[in-house]
Amino acid sequence: MEPVTLTTDRLVLRTVGPHDTDAVYAAAQDPDIQRWTTIPSPYHREHAESFTEQLVPDGWADSSMFTFGVFLPEGELVGMLSLTMRSLGAAEIGFWAAKEHRGNGYIAEAALTASRWAFTHLAVDRVEWRAEVGNTASRAVAEHTGFTIEGTLRSAINNKGVRRDCWVGSLLPSDLGLPSTAPYLPGRS
Repeated sequence: MEPVTLTTDRLVLRTVGPHDTDAVYAAAQDPDIQRWTTIPSPYHREHAESFTEQLVPDGWADSSMFTFGVFLPEGELVGMLSLTMRSLGAAEIGFWAAKEHRGNGYIAEAALTASRWAFTHLAVDRVEWRAEVGNTASRAVAEHTGFTIEGTLRSAINNKGVRRDCWVGSLLPSDLGLPSTAPYLPGRS
């Protein structure tokens, strides 16, 4: 798939490339991003180069991962967001915010926009969010976006060689008033 650009009143979500390497590298020096995400730590310039020049374009080319840089309209990097295809009709969302842009609702706005796009353009019927237990900032974004927190999975994330418990949540098309591509029959308790 060719990369797409999504916009909101406050943000531009677009693919990143070599011209964004410096901004990605600088933002990823934040210890919180390195702690709570699975990016390498320490994060070297070659990691940013590999990300912007190979990982992101390859994900779009083979429709396995749709990565968006989240930017202010004037071009400043606010964060990153990706939708990784996990199974038929299901994508996992991941995101981080640059330290100076946290607390503005930008990532929740981007997550909602990207999820809506996935539901309407990728035949996705479930966007799943996962975060290591204790990552309260990520959980706050997921809850603000409308994700239903479904529980805790034991040993479900491998972060830098350590198995960790994670929270899991989901967003469905019906949560946004959109139709699903496949019928959904909820279980009965």
